[in-house]
Amino acid sequence: MLHPKLASFFCGMRFQTPVVLLSGCVGFGQEYTRVEGFSHRDVGAVCLKGTTLNARPGNPTHRVYETPSGMLNAIGLQNPGAEHVVNNILPALDFAETRFIANVSGSTIEEYTEVTRIFDQSPVDAIEINISCPNVKEGGVTFGNDPEMSARVVAACRSVTKKPIITKLSPNQTNIAESAQRCIDAGSDAFSVINTLMGMAIDTRSRTPVIGNVQGGLSGPAIKPIALLKTHQVYQVCKAHNIPIIGQGGITNANDAIEFIIAGASAIGIGTGLFYDPLLSQKINQGIADYLDDNNFNHLSELVGSLEY
Repeated sequence: MLHPKLASFFCGMRFQTPVVLLSGCVGFGQEYTRVEGFSHRDVGAVCLKGTTLNARPGNPTHRVYETPSGMLNAIGLQNPGAEHVVNNILPALDFAETRFIANVSGSTIEEYTEVTRIFDQSPVDAIEINISCPNVKEGGVTFGNDPEMSARVVAACRSVTKKPIITKLSPNQTNIAESAQRCIDAGSDAFSVINTLMGMAIDTRSRTPVIGNVQGGLSGPAIKPIALLKTHQVYQVCKAHNIPIIGQGGITNANDAIEFIIAGASAIGIGTGLFYDPLLSQKINQGIADYLDDNNFNHLSELVGSLEY
């Protein structure tokens, strides 16, 4: 039985735990159901794979490369297109078990808008706007590093949906707090902080990039200190507006998760850690519950943003 102190509301959605499975790491929500002992009831929400208007084949190989304390990936938003996801994939998901969040991606503002419109007519609980993907050559990465463009994308998506909008912020920008404020003004209901950092690897034998796309997104424990700082910086903007944050980036155990919550995250995202421990959600839930009990907190919300200087 899940600890009652872990349940909370995020943008009006009831999360049974603070754990969110991150986009791109669990496909369209069905992959981990094949793992013995895994249950969607152990997570508050699942962010579905990044989806564009039309099907995309993705980037050339190699797409994934292990790095010290991390991983580079450049999948390139491979997906079957928004209409296929809505018509053929969503009907197979059990919305009674957890919340499902669509991840909207695009190369133009018009594409973001149209994909959002399609998901607005679907049963997904919320929409995550991916304006910060570092492994495609156009679109998201450009929008995500420009506060003005980020706000324009959010405003366009806001105009076609009443579902909660979660904006996924890029760490590869000068002032993430300014970007957060602009997105709030444009209609964002919440944030995912952060997406992966841009990185690369070189094969010294051939003197060529290891990743077929040349650059990719760096994730895993290597980026945790940066992600933690960015989460806290965004929280400084969000707390005045009661805007919740999914903190993410290198979380591999309960203590990591607790750090993000103290920094200002109302929920925590796990991704790369799932690749070597598919049952990580259960361990993080138990660790957070034990911490709340040991430190006499009545509820998870009391811990959010409790950092003391």
